[in-house]
Amino acid sequence: RKILEVCLKYRQPIGIITKNALILRDLDILGELAKMQLVQVALSINTLDEKLRRRLEPRTATVARRLKSVEMLSEAGIPVAVMAAPVIPGLNSHEVLDIAKAGAARGARSLSYTMVRLNGIISELFLNWLDHHYPDRAVKVRHLIEETHAGKLNDSEFGRRMRGEGQIAEQVRSMVKVARKKYF
Repeated sequence: RKILEVCLKYRQPIGIITKNALILRDLDILGELAKMQLVQVALSINTLDEKLRRRLEPRTATVARRLKSVEMLSEAGIPVAVMAAPVIPGLNSHEVLDIAKAGAARGARSLSYTMVRLNGIISELFLNWLDHHYPDRAVKVRHLIEETHAGKLNDSEFGRRMRGEGQIAEQVRSMVKVARKKYF
């Protein structure tokens, strides 16, 4: 809140990406910043499946709370976007259009996305998590992720690392393009 107060006082533009409904605590300051066109908020919604959300992000706001946050921010005049992130091929990649539709129906103005990339120790943690929760498709998901990053689990190349490459990444990119055209 203190950072937002400083931004408001000095008319500092700010962009916020969050997956937490706690952003609504600061609706008053965000509304003032929005009146001056100084704020943009993006809500990360990587699935509409609450069971998957609980497994992926157990201590974050529910899907319903995130969508309600989009709605409340929009109703308060705050520009809000939906960010499908991370898109995990074989796990949530099929949800891009549905996420876009749900966000747009609640007032989101745009859609962005990032492909999953598993850098450093994250790869080991994620793969162990995948084996534990989805043993039936863990190998497939891993190979699909590798396919989006030239055979690796991670790509650090700026401009490519968040979008991936190859057929799977192109399919996701196409879905996002269709979703933007249809809903935004």
